Amino acid sequence: MDVLTALAILAAGLGGGVVVTAIGAGSLVTFPVLLAVGLPPVVANVSNTIGLVPGNITGTWGYRHELVGRRGLVIGVAATTAVGAVAGAVLLLSLPSEAFSRLAPWLILLAATLVGTQPFISGALRRRARRRGDTPRGISTHLPAPLVWASATIGVYGGYFGAGQGVMLVACLALGLEERLQTVNALKNVAVLTANVVAALIFVWIAPVDWAAVGLLAIGSVVGGWLGALIGRRLPGPVFRVLVVLFGYVVALRLLWDAD
Repeated sequence: MDVLTALAILAAGLGGGVVVTAIGAGSLVTFPVLLAVGLPPVVANVSNTIGLVPGNITGTWGYRHELVGRRGLVIGVAATTAVGAVAGAVLLLSLPSEAFSRLAPWLILLAATLVGTQPFISGALRRRARRRGDTPRGISTHLPAPLVWASATIGVYGGYFGAGQGVMLVACLALGLEERLQTVNALKNVAVLTANVVAALIFVWIAPVDWAAVGLLAIGSVVGGWLGALIGRRLPGPVFRVLVVLFGYVVALRLLWDAD
């Protein structure tokens, strides 16, 4: 590996750490770079998953204050994501990727659209509740049943590929929970960390890994994850929502372009 290739992967890790923590689409930065430097797709995917784990850890730690008092939600998101990620990692190593790759861009487009329309949907639901005299739900203490299934399903995608996993989960959690968007983003970071750790533990033992790429991504993503937490926690809610939507569409269009 030459110096320019190493620097490109290191920079990708830095950018991916920032994006995955602040927005939820870090693989949009890192995965294409690994392909561009010549890694085969499966090796790039596996190495990308393992290399982003340190950045996931620092990013999740940076959002720890948003999770105070939400232990039930954290456990629920982590547990359901872990189950799904195991299935996703096994699928990656045992099945052809064409079918899921064709579906993923449309799922991400849907998720980004849900993030953008969530304030209008939530407002309509609150107005309906006031008309009916319903009591607001207040702070959530556990995942509702629909979100259990949604989190597990998105976990499958996270273990299989992962680009846009955070965007999809932010959309579902924002619609299903009465929580601030920053709290939702913190839960998203827990889910992405869980999916990457679970998949990485499987990949280390039975998948082809480029350890030089993993090391460079890890170094860059540690710093990037910390920076992403600083950036994401200070963004106003509307600005953060716009960025999530934009990144969601960018991820989807990139995947659609690559599929052609």
